[in-house]
Amino acid sequence: MQTLTAQEYANLTELAKQYRDVHMRSMKGISYFNPRLGFDALCFEHVEQGGAASLMVGALITPCAMWLVALPSDVSLNEPLANTLALDLPSGRYLLNYELLIGGSELYKRLILEDLSDLESMQEAARLAQRMMVQIMASNETQGIE
Repeated sequence: MQTLTAQEYANLTELAKQYRDVHMRSMKGISYFNPRLGFDALCFEHVEQGGAASLMVGALITPCAMWLVALPSDVSLNEPLANTLALDLPSGRYLLNYELLIGGSELYKRLILEDLSDLESMQEAARLAQRMMVQIMASNETQGIE
């Protein structure tokens, strides 16, 4: 697994802030909004996608949900991005939807877990995201799933 650069970590922090700025107001009206949670992009790693573009794939935590997120590399941004992305990972194929944030970040996302109201802290949410990403990045054979 390739280690992320300081700039990539900074970009993920900015992505989480932009996502918060776009979605926070609407999330506060959701019955399972968890005020103990914030916005964080974590557990990202580089993934080659079908010999074409390289993506960074990881989790986005919000006060309401956890998302699987794929970020196109700057190299693959020569053309406008499609509305959906079929992401092939060791655990299977995931269909993600495109979103352009006000700050200019582009991402693909898929809801993985909704209603995080029972989590007590961001540390707990981060541990859950780590477990989720381990499961998603492992093959079904490794997990004992057929």
